[in-house]
Parts: sequence; C-alpha cells; structure tokens
Amino acid sequence: MAATFLGSVRMNETPLTETALLERIALGEHTRQQFKRHFNSPDALAAELAAFANSGGGTLLIGVEDDGTITGLSAADIRHLNQMLSNASSQQVRPPIHPLTENVKTHDGLVMVVTVPNGLAKPYLDHQGRIWVKQGADKRHVTAREEMQRMFQSGGLVYADVVPVAGTSSADINEPTFRRYLAQHYSADDAQAGLPLDAVLQNLGLGDGRELTLAGLMLFGRNPLRWRPAFTIKAVAFFGTSIADSHYQDSQDFNGTLSAQYTEAMAFIKRNLRRVQGDQGFNSPGILEVPEVALQELLVNALVHRDYFTSASIRILVFRDRIEIISPGPLPDSLSIDDIRHGKTNRRNPTLSEHAFRLLPYRGMGSGIPRALGEWPQIELISEVSGNQFTARVKRPGAQWEGAGEHVTEQVEAPVEASVEAPVALTDTDQKILTALAAQPLGRSPLLSALGYSQPTGNYKAAMTKLLQARLIEPTIPDKPNSRLQQYRLTAQGKALLK
Repeated sequence: MAATFLGSVRMNETPLTETALLERIALGEHTRQQFKRHFNSPDALAAELAAFANSGGGTLLIGVEDDGTITGLSAADIRHLNQMLSNASSQQVRPPIHPLTENVKTHDGLVMVVTVPNGLAKPYLDHQGRIWVKQGADKRHVTAREEMQRMFQSGGLVYADVVPVAGTSSADINEPTFRRYLAQHYSADDAQAGLPLDAVLQNLGLGDGRELTLAGLMLFGRNPLRWRPAFTIKAVAFFGTSIADSHYQDSQDFNGTLSAQYTEAMAFIKRNLRRVQGDQGFNSPGILEVPEVALQELLVNALVHRDYFTSASIRILVFRDRIEIISPGPLPDSLSIDDIRHGKTNRRNPTLSEHAFRLLPYRGMGSGIPRALGEWPQIELISEVSGNQFTARVKRPGAQWEGAGEHVTEQVEAPVEASVEAPVALTDTDQKILTALAAQPLGRSPLLSALGYSQPTGNYKAAMTKLLQARLIEPTIPDKPNSRLQQYRLTAQGKALLK
C-alpha cells in the first residue's frame, strides 16, 4: 500500500505515544536506531538516510541527545526539518528514498521520528557520490572496492561472473575442453560455428573480446589458480567436533576449474564419511551415511552461487557429528532462509550458472536446496551478513543435533555403541519404518510396500542406515545379510522408543 500522510503520520497506523517513545529511547542507540539533537546540514542528513537505506533500514529520533535526554523540537524546528528531509531524500540521495515521519509530543517538546525503509536499489549514494553504511550505532564511508562491488551486485547493477579478469586472454582457455563443450551443447549449424574463439567466448558471456570473464576462467581456464588464487576449496576432516582441535585426520585444497573442484571435493567428503551395509548385500560397498545427492546439491550450490566479489575460499569441514559447507557471501537481500527452503532463487552469477548446469549436477530453478532437504532433512542453513558467509550444516547420523530441518519430529536417546548413549533425531521416514516393523518383522519388499515405495529411495536408504546404526532395528539373520529370507525387526530400544 502506498504511504499516505495525514499531517506527518501514516494513515491506518496507531500513533506513537510518549510512553512507547520513552521505551524506545531507553534501549539506546544501535544499528537500527540513532539519536540526533538536530540537523543543520542537508549533507549530514542525507548521509544518515543513505546509511540506513544501505543497511537494512532504521529510525532517526530527532530531538534526542546521544545520552537519551529529550531536548525537544519547536513547531518551527519541525517545519524546517520537514523541508530539509524532503530535499535531502529526493535531491541529495541517489537513487531517491522515501522516509516516513511521525511527530511525538512529550513533556520536553516534540520529537521527530524518521523511519527509513531498507533500500531495494542499493547502493544509495549521497550527492558527492559517497556510499555510507551503518557500523554499530555510527556510520562509515565505504571505500573498499570489494564491498562496493558487493553492494552494486546486490542491486543487480553488476555481476561478478561477467567481470573481465585482467591479463587473461583466450590463450588461457583449455580449448580442447571448450570445443568439446560447444560440440556437445550447441548444434553444428549454430551461429558460433566458424567464428574466431574470442568471438565465441564473447557471445557466450565467457569473454569480452579480449580477456576472459570470471565465468570463462572458472569454467574452462587452464590454470584459474594463477589469476584467482582465492577461488578454491579448502577441506579439513577433524577427529572431534571443534574447529579448534589441533589434530585432524585429513586435509586437502582443491583448485582448477569448478568441475575439477567439485569432483575432488566430493571424493574428499565421501572418503571421510562412513559407509554402512543397510539392507545391501555382504559384498556391496555400503551406503554413504548421508545421501550423496544431498551433499552434491549443497556443494554445487556453494560453487555456483558464492559471492565472487569476496576473495575467500569455500570451506568444507567434516566433524564427527556434522559436515559444514561454508561459502563466501550471505543470501542476497531479496532472499530469506525460508525462501530458499521452498525453492525461491536469485541467481547471483547468472552467466556462470547458465553454463554450470551442463557441466555439474546443477539443475537450476531453485531446486537444489529443496532436493537436498528432501533427501536429508537434517540440514541447517545459516546466512551470516556480519560474517559475509553462508553455511549448510549437515547432521551426521547418531549425533546430537539442535538445528535439524523441519521434518524432525522429536529427539530421543538411543545407543549407537554398546556403551555410548547418543540422541537420534527421527524423520518422518524413520518413524514410518519403526511403525511398520512394530507389528512384525518385514523383509525389504514388504517394508517398501508398507511405506508406499516401489523401490528404495534416498530417504529410505538413509533411514535404514541410521536406524541400524542406532540399534533401533536389526536384521533377523545377521550372519547372512544377503539372504533372500532376510527381514528386519525392532530392537528393545526401538520398541521402547515407540512406547
């Protein structure tokens, strides 16, 4: 609804009372709230407005000292400030912003409450072209190039993946690999046929006619590390549950193209996870304790959607109880955790992702996170603006977990080893398996039928792995795991859990 003013108060809103204002003031200054005795300079007011708009929005309380003392404003002050605010917000901030004002009468005079919404067209600049952001209760002038680039990126004004990489040329492309890609994904009579390599790269957004773009370098470069040494994956597997552990069991750095990084990083994760037999045969390699599809989706998401304006590596941390995949850059302003859980997307690197879906197990359309959660609901997604990173935290079976996904129904205690008690988070599939086995032992086919499955799914395999490992179910013929007569039944712990 468009903002409509009656005096200086929005219609259809309850006016702010003196009591409510005093409660706000008692909280002191913070990132979303600042006190000002008065404004004499439109420049100073414009800087404050821009800082709030660039930093999620906030409120200026004018007529209040830094210590919270109300000095108050006169009616003449209010008229002067309204004129200054109108000029500053429309003429001295680019693009213009639209703050809302409300005047609150107190025993010590009027206080003007100026509410600045979170800007949708960042970055906002003052009339001198400076970018301001909030830093605690104060503001600061943005001077770092990377931070400026990220702000222009959030406003959709520039994309990191199409920025030319200085010093590169088409000679830095792995041309045989690139030609195979063209032959496989573009028809022979396509307009690309017969064009010089530089022209083809430019047409596909992988070059600008002289230099490679970041997308071209990271997808097809012969040695991306030479030009962008930070755009790698660093992986460490720990014996325990803390990153502060001084000993680790495995460590490796992965560079090269995104395809190479993906392949090697997936191999690292898989070799540092357990495999369990589940209901497979004795000679089978076993089932990965966390469904591979979920890990694939999270890793590809990190490679394709990371913030390439941030010179930092993706990190993979494998702990005894969890796996963390940490990529530079929080979610864009327009997305929330709930949005991406339900498939909403905002492609931070559109050109790179356009080609990546042909080179990686990447499907686009925002389906990656929902698919990962569908395969393994116990994934916690964390977007950290202050830390400038996004973390996917994946629970390993049998570990205590407080950040499980929305399908976790309860937390119980169940033994993993004979002398170790560990909580087990039950998913819907886990619960259905336990319920199905409550009446009688079942073989694989009857159990799948009871669950409504025609064949084993990722959820089913992961659930069976977890329940067997947690000793909630057991095979009826443990010495002959591949027997055609093999069935599964509840253990005493499983029966106690259902009760």
